[in-house]
Amino acid sequence: MTMRQFSDNYPTVDEVLDSHIDEIPRLSRPVMLVALQGWFDATKAATGALDWLMQNRNFVTVASIDPDPFFDFTQERPEIWVDEDDQRHVRWPSNEVMATRDTDGGRDLVVISGVEPHLHWPTFVACIVRCARELQCSAVVTVGAMLDALPHSRTPVVTGSTTNRALADKLGLSRPQYEGPTGIVGVLLERLEHERIPAVSLRVGVPHYLASSEHPKSSAALLRHIERVLNVSTQHAELYDDIQRWADIHEAALEEDEQTKDYVRMLEAEYDRRNDTVMPSADDLGDAFERFLREQGDD
Repeated sequence: MTMRQFSDNYPTVDEVLDSHIDEIPRLSRPVMLVALQGWFDATKAATGALDWLMQNRNFVTVASIDPDPFFDFTQERPEIWVDEDDQRHVRWPSNEVMATRDTDGGRDLVVISGVEPHLHWPTFVACIVRCARELQCSAVVTVGAMLDALPHSRTPVVTGSTTNRALADKLGLSRPQYEGPTGIVGVLLERLEHERIPAVSLRVGVPHYLASSEHPKSSAALLRHIERVLNVSTQHAELYDDIQRWADIHEAALEEDEQTKDYVRMLEAEYDRRNDTVMPSADDLGDAFERFLREQGDD
């Protein structure tokens, strides 16, 4: 991280956004995916899903947001690491905008898998919006994970919503009704609506009693929906080994806690009773999303 001078009262987008977007060829029908560690990323299931998505793909960094004015480094501490030449380096919280092309001629992707900032949210959000504009993204999909009364033995539930009325009608999604404290994703979605950039929020449930554990099954559930909605390969099936390993860990922990075992049985019964469908199937959602984006392009 290089040291920069910022405005006295508030950093501007031009001061904090290091962009190389004008140096790359135009992307083909790109959609932006955003996940940020913090309020909306229980057990890092959302950022973990996008990190997995980026594996085995040729992503290039097209922009980065300077961390200096956005973080309290006593809360989000930088890390020291040593390279193969025994040289010490500092790794700062990173928010990079990555782009990849679909080699099969499909939809290109723009991915931000980063860290929710502590300060200056309007400027941070404006950086993301500018990148979406300059990369001519057809839509923005935010990806999140929230603790829920969900049994680890069942498939995690993915729900979706959008503030865009036309998109909600087309995809059969709900419009958010929540009022109260929010994270940076809530601020981003409000700004995207104001800027008339179509946006969808996908979020997955994570068993709340596993808050201090990992739950790759939730990441895989998100990836399945991303794959079918955007018609891109996510290789989520390759998460099976991690899913099975953590399932064994969770089951072993429950064997020593009869009270929690009884609680999980109750959650299983409730899950089976109410979760026939929570949102349109991923295949139906993908078809509707494509039709909506084509109509946007025609306009």
